[in-house]
Amino acid sequence: MLMKRRTMMVGGTALALALSVAGGAMAEGEALKLGIPTSRTGPYTVLGDQVVRAVEFAVEEANAKGGVAGHPVEMKIGDTEGNPDAGRRAAEELALGGYNVLTGTISSAVGLAIASQLDRWDAMYVSVVNKSPKLTGDSCHPRMFRANHSDGMDLAIVKPWLAEQEEADWSIIAADYVWGRGSGDAFKAVATDLGKNIKVEVFPPLGTTDFAPYITQLRDSGAKGIWVALAGADAINFAKQAKQFGLTDQVKMFGHNFVVDQTLATVGADGVGVWGNVNYTAAIDTPENTAFVEAWTAKFGTPPTNYEGETYAGLQAIFGAVEKAGSVAPGDISAAFAGLTVGTVFGEVTMRAEDHQLGLPNYLGRAVAKDGGAAIEVVQSYGPDVAVPAADPACKL
Repeated sequence: MLMKRRTMMVGGTALALALSVAGGAMAEGEALKLGIPTSRTGPYTVLGDQVVRAVEFAVEEANAKGGVAGHPVEMKIGDTEGNPDAGRRAAEELALGGYNVLTGTISSAVGLAIASQLDRWDAMYVSVVNKSPKLTGDSCHPRMFRANHSDGMDLAIVKPWLAEQEEADWSIIAADYVWGRGSGDAFKAVATDLGKNIKVEVFPPLGTTDFAPYITQLRDSGAKGIWVALAGADAINFAKQAKQFGLTDQVKMFGHNFVVDQTLATVGADGVGVWGNVNYTAAIDTPENTAFVEAWTAKFGTPPTNYEGETYAGLQAIFGAVEKAGSVAPGDISAAFAGLTVGTVFGEVTMRAEDHQLGLPNYLGRAVAKDGGAAIEVVQSYGPDVAVPAADPACKL
């Protein structure tokens, strides 16, 4: 019988969640304490909700099996508010409170802010959402790992697609912070290398609700293709307004992290026709993913979303590192993580020792009409040999 204990912190938004199993399966070792500094308020709240749900699921599942290598798993949540200062404070409170295996941050800027403090906190950080190349580039850290897809991995599969598109003129709309600007710059470099023209670049701030001025600039630029690097509520608001203004029907649109279940469920038919990278889908055909999707769907009534699948895979990787380390100390887990090959929903994957990037396959697809709404159609799959660029020499571990 699964037992849960939840405790709300007085006067704050953090949530402490300890999951244990009654009876003989109870793990008796020192607890593995996961700190989850994620978006509980702000434009990325919907993504934070998915991360929390996936971590809770993974923790509950692990404890039902007696813990991880005999260690019960606990988690505690803090609110990053989607900005680096608040995120650093939330992560610090978690880490110094003993929850020093950190994961679940949405914003890359917050992830980078956390990375600079890991030694001081005696903590480690595992990205399951952050896509900025800086995490595994010039800002890499011996105790920081990325278990999700980077911008570089997405662009590696976008380039062959873009090379086949007849549209020569493109524009960019991207969120005005480290991930959005990094995504826009990466696309610009790829497009320019292929002889494409970038007509205009616009960078709305996080939390923008009125995209009309930006849509007007994109439409007036004359571009026949648009690169969209927006996520969460920003992506939803833009998609709906772009359809209302007729922009979606006038241009070819590629959404970086747009073709995901949660976004399409909200924008519905307004998202039909948009291309995008598909980092995770419930249709991935591996035994591990089949088992995960069946268990998830039995619990929640719907298949896991992109962010839920990637977060769960990240927890599988963390648990694998704990098993190899035989310890819950961040330093020991970090040492075991580098070079680790572990089974995940993507199959067996390896954490590259040179830059701490997990070698994942990647997928490209588009939103298609289905039952009056939109669904994901995967068009092409790429193995890690194609989808994972070489380690950035700027990373010095």
